[in-house]
Amino acid sequence: MENELLQKLVDKSISKEQLFEKVKNDFSLISVLLDGISSDKATIRYSCAKVLMDLSEKYPEKVYPYMDFFIDLLDSKYRILTWNAMITIANLTKVDSNKKFDSVFDKYYSFIDSEYMVTVANLVGSSSKIALAKPYLIDRITNELLKVENISTTPHLTEECKRVIAEKTIKTFNDFFDQVEDKKRVVSFVSKHIGSSRKTLKTEAETFLKKWG
Repeated sequence: MENELLQKLVDKSISKEQLFEKVKNDFSLISVLLDGISSDKATIRYSCAKVLMDLSEKYPEKVYPYMDFFIDLLDSKYRILTWNAMITIANLTKVDSNKKFDSVFDKYYSFIDSEYMVTVANLVGSSSKIALAKPYLIDRITNELLKVENISTTPHLTEECKRVIAEKTIKTFNDFFDQVEDKKRVVSFVSKHIGSSRKTLKTEAETFLKKWG
């Protein structure tokens, strides 16, 4: 039997935004959202994951006790839940006093080799939050991000997708480049894209080099 509150998502008598407000006013409802993620109804499953992700950004200390749940969710058979988990975990790193992220670093960054562009893009996009929350991991994060140069193309990750990912990677580096130790490697990576056929990637590379190069 679905929770009555979550059932309202299905009949659209409550929106994700309204659900967020309800939980914000009563954080004990977080456990209801966690249960909702295992629902066989997609509307409930993905709405709960989205609200939890938004809560982790605004109130990370309230969601942090459940960080192991999101680490397990990285293995979900549903890619959208994996993406939500990646972003939620990144949001929680700023309050990760028990260094839970550190112990799953390799697992988290193994998604750099995913065959799906959106998975890799979410990983790259989340990395600046992790780097800023845990600057002592910046060297390791830098090494992982530079692997985007060598990712394989797949039916879900074309050469143009690789250019999208490269653009996102440059934006991410821009957020913490002042703390990167091996700046030459990053500048070398960015420099390769100043002649890109993708206009926004070319502009991103040129802007980065003007600022940092």
